[in-house]
Order: sequence, then C-alpha cells, then structure tokens
Amino acid sequence: MLLAIDCGNTNIVFAIYDGDKQRTSWRISSDSRRSTDEYIVWLTQLMTIKNIDVADIDGVMIASVVPDIQPKLVALAHRGFDVVPLCVDDPNVDLGIAINIDRPDQAGADRLVNAVAVAAWHKPPAIVIDFGTATTLDLIGDKGAYEGGIIAPGVNLSIEALYMAAARLPRIAVKPWQANMPVLGTDTISAMQSGVFWGYVGMVEGLLERLRQSHGAHLPAIATGGLAPLFADHINGPLILDVDLTLKGLVRIHAQNKN
Repeated sequence: MLLAIDCGNTNIVFAIYDGDKQRTSWRISSDSRRSTDEYIVWLTQLMTIKNIDVADIDGVMIASVVPDIQPKLVALAHRGFDVVPLCVDDPNVDLGIAINIDRPDQAGADRLVNAVAVAAWHKPPAIVIDFGTATTLDLIGDKGAYEGGIIAPGVNLSIEALYMAAARLPRIAVKPWQANMPVLGTDTISAMQSGVFWGYVGMVEGLLERLRQSHGAHLPAIATGGLAPLFADHINGPLILDVDLTLKGLVRIHAQNKN
C-alpha cells in the first residue's frame, strides 16, 4: 500500500491507498516544530485504529511546499516504514507532463501534482482552482501540461489581515455559508461575512471568466483544496469538486516511478 503525503502551508494530509482506492486519510496542521518521532507516533497510532499494519506500507510519495517540514517527512518514511520515499521535487522523479512556464523550478509541487491528476483522472484541458492557504487557479493543457496560473490570497489570510489591520473589526470564522446570504450586511459581522463569501465567489468567477476568454470558453473547472466545499456549489459555470485531486496525482506519480 502507498502512503501519500500532501504537505501544504496550513495542513498536511496523509492518505493510505491500496492501488487507486483510498483506504483512509488524516489531516494535521503544518507545524515545523513537530519532530519526526511525533509524526511517527501520531500516524502509526491512527493506522492501528484502522487496522493497517506498518508493514503493509511499501511506498511513500511526498509533495511538500514547506522546506522545513519535508526532511521530517522523508525521515518518517525511512524510520517509520523502512521505505525510501519519492518526492515530487526530486529531479529523478518523472511527472509525465510538460511544464510550460518561464521558470519551471518555481512551480509549486502541489500545483504540478494537480496537473498530473487532471491528466489521469479528468479530461484536460481544464482549470484547477485550489482553495488552500492561497487561492490558486492553474491552466492544464490538452495533454496535461502545466501552462501557468494565478495566485491570490487565501480566505483565511484575508480574514486574518482584516483582523490584524483594522482595530475595530473582529476575527470571523471560516464556515459554510448559505447561498442566500444577503450581499448587503446590516452589522459588522454580516458585512464581513458577505465580503468573504461573495467577495471570493466574485473573485473566482471573474478570474475563471478571464481565463476562459483567453484560453477557451468551455474550459471546465475542477475545485480542490480544504476550503473548496465551502465555495464550489456557489460558483457559476461548469465546475467539478474533487477534494482528493492532489492525492490522486501523488498516486499516479508513484505508479509511474516506483520501479
């Protein structure tokens, strides 16, 4: 079985795959102070609860955008599972796609993995919207090539910026919002909620429209990331929700490189 690890700036997702089928997954905050031993204890205890033995793991595939944490995840594979892991940013790992941008070395590992997943599990060309620490939109070409993208502040970052910069504004929670939420707020909280919810819906719809105008009016969009379920149902146009897109990409990359 494969342990797929997607390490983002806010959370790390660990998932166990038996072939293409996900057995289970867990999420933990991305904390660079956490030690390798803590990861090993935490993860193996959760595996025991799910009746998954350490010896069942014969592969580890890692995508990380946090340099301080990646070495600990590599050590986790070695010490916790006696497995030599594959890392997306290793130059010897073949992603199987073209990276058609000016500086391929600057493309985030998660965004490239998403492109691989689109090529394998969906029908490119397509646009990937990843609602994470940042909100990103990426264009995936006909054969799954990564063609470039857009990076905007994520929802939580925007909320935190409002709270930190404006003395009289409270910190509001990111939560499911009702689609019939009034655009016009009648107090501070409802005004901020409208700005967060409708503001992000409007931003994403506007960026999607511009990408479709320039690269194809009928491009489908695929929403992923931890916050995608909060917004996906409220965005106009063809859109598919696939919260496991990055993990699926890791599974495919591992299958292509395990030998």
